[in-house]
Amino acid sequence: MHDKIQSEKFKEQGLERIVLLGNPNVGKSVIFSLLTDKYVTVSNYPGTTVELSHGTATYNNKKHMIIDTPGINSLIPMSEDEGVTRDILLNEKIRGVVQVVDAKNLSRGLFLTLQLTEMNIPFLLNLNMEDEARSRGISIESKRIEEIFGVDVVQTIATQRKGINELIKNISTPSISKFKTKYDSDIEDGIRKLEKLIPESRISKRSIAIMILGGDERLKKWINKTLKADGIDEIENIEKELQQKYSKPLGYVINQQRMKQVDSILDQTMDTIKTERNSFSEKLGNACMHPLWGIPILAIILYVMYKFVGYFGAQVVVGYFEETLFGVYLNPLAIEAFSVIPYEIVRDLFVGEYGLITMALTYAIALILPIVGTFFIAFGILEDSGYLPRLAIMLNKVFNKMGLNGKAVLPMILGLGCDTMATLTTRILETKKERIIVTLLLALGVPCSAQLGVILGILASVSFKATAIWAGVILFVLFLVGYLSSRLIPGKGSDFILEVPPIRVPQAKNIIVKTLARIEWYLREAVPLFLLGTLILFILDKLGALVVIEQFASPIVVGLLGLPIKATEAFLIGFFRRDYGAAGLFALAEAGQLDSTQIIVSLVTITLFVPCIANFFIMVKERGIKIAVAMAVFIFPFAFLVGGVLNFILRNLEVVL
Repeated sequence: MHDKIQSEKFKEQGLERIVLLGNPNVGKSVIFSLLTDKYVTVSNYPGTTVELSHGTATYNNKKHMIIDTPGINSLIPMSEDEGVTRDILLNEKIRGVVQVVDAKNLSRGLFLTLQLTEMNIPFLLNLNMEDEARSRGISIESKRIEEIFGVDVVQTIATQRKGINELIKNISTPSISKFKTKYDSDIEDGIRKLEKLIPESRISKRSIAIMILGGDERLKKWINKTLKADGIDEIENIEKELQQKYSKPLGYVINQQRMKQVDSILDQTMDTIKTERNSFSEKLGNACMHPLWGIPILAIILYVMYKFVGYFGAQVVVGYFEETLFGVYLNPLAIEAFSVIPYEIVRDLFVGEYGLITMALTYAIALILPIVGTFFIAFGILEDSGYLPRLAIMLNKVFNKMGLNGKAVLPMILGLGCDTMATLTTRILETKKERIIVTLLLALGVPCSAQLGVILGILASVSFKATAIWAGVILFVLFLVGYLSSRLIPGKGSDFILEVPPIRVPQAKNIIVKTLARIEWYLREAVPLFLLGTLILFILDKLGALVVIEQFASPIVVGLLGLPIKATEAFLIGFFRRDYGAAGLFALAEAGQLDSTQIIVSLVTITLFVPCIANFFIMVKERGIKIAVAMAVFIFPFAFLVGGVLNFILRNLEVVL
């Protein structure tokens, strides 16, 4: 089970804990933000909440801890995220659960509700997105749902803060439902037999028995810690005897009987009337998923992002920051201020060639911040629009070739924001094989927002052909490595099931808040590493070691890649952050020290370079030290090999860029 859940953050004394639970993309993170005044990443696609978020709030004069869990489709875990959520209910002492339900997809939510009722956990239902349900002609009798389950039902439109006060009013008084899902006589008999063998826990023995019959192998490991071997054998014998009475797996049979109960409840509580749908948004959403029409839409989106980030961010804004703000004001002022210090080494440390101000802060603030800022805005718009799940559907067949499915697109798209967080979101993938492959692809060739922003800035100075070559090589390498990995790594893939939200107009306030939060993350997490990397370069330069390293690397950087020896520094500091390395290449390109061929070769190499330190540590945490080290050992020489082959082809074929 997930022992990490037993962390200090859940052991604050005197706090009653409320768990937010629900399917992916039902607005839990928005609800969490409103309940706690704490920002979490809020997006219009599943997989956003990758770890447990928690915050505190006072309701009815009592302080509570609110825990936001990853989106789940069942309390029988099929992925790491579902396992984390279920284990909180199983192991943690909680006051109750707020189940957030997408009102326009009530059947999916009620499927989870039935499982909560079986656990005998106090909860209340929050029917969110009531406006979207109404726009689709869906009318829900919330009072009738209250009567059926015997718990409070609150309707909200979280994005408009409607219903939040009522939710706050009821949140500290959840109720245990008296509703009971009835299964056929054979399954009920099997449940009764298992209940006698199951140890006491924070949830009912009946729910544990049903989950075991439903195929929950994790629970068997939990039970194994408290029962003797003969007890485990008896549980498995009951399960086998019951399975012999059905032609289909017990989990399927149980789910089918649950769905019949859900359908019965829907008949009593929901009416659907024909209404005029927003034909344009619906047609646009369908076109985004179309295998043919989705391609030009993707091309248009990429072009607009390229112009916004690559031209406006990397040229207009960077030009002002670098040439005016830092070039005219800040750096000259700093140089003048440090000129009064009599010690040359101190002056060089802050305002020299490898100065903490003239290099580290200039790179971090003047070169990269404007680029990542514009990228964060563009990425936030894509998140909130509902486009990303449609991209996953459109690319599903491509990912099938790599032993994956379209759901793998989501972590890889998140990698364009931050590879570290994206590696955490691989938990939404249901098999170990899929998680390993996507982790490898993220570390290998998915540039984070900071690196991608700098790359787009450099590409804006070269031809479209050069840009196409860079993109084509990276995509080919990702596909090739993914394809080979799917054949070499043992295990099976999983089915592709993904909730598709409606196309929405992104809200400016959400984009602004999200962008500011990400910029804060960049300043907090990235800038210190820029300072550290520059400090190491400074020390190596003063010790004369930098020249030695450049000479040692010359056969690779100059001979294999065809780059100037000065590019060695970019790859050296790329060990700390790949975007810092890309910023070094940006500076060389701006100074005219790289021709078009060298720009493309260097960008391909730095894109495929080893992951940053933070991402590597997360790889160790998620995949284990052996797998993480094996990936890094593969990626490092492979990146230079691909760059060398590309340089050889471009030079020998005399490709004009």
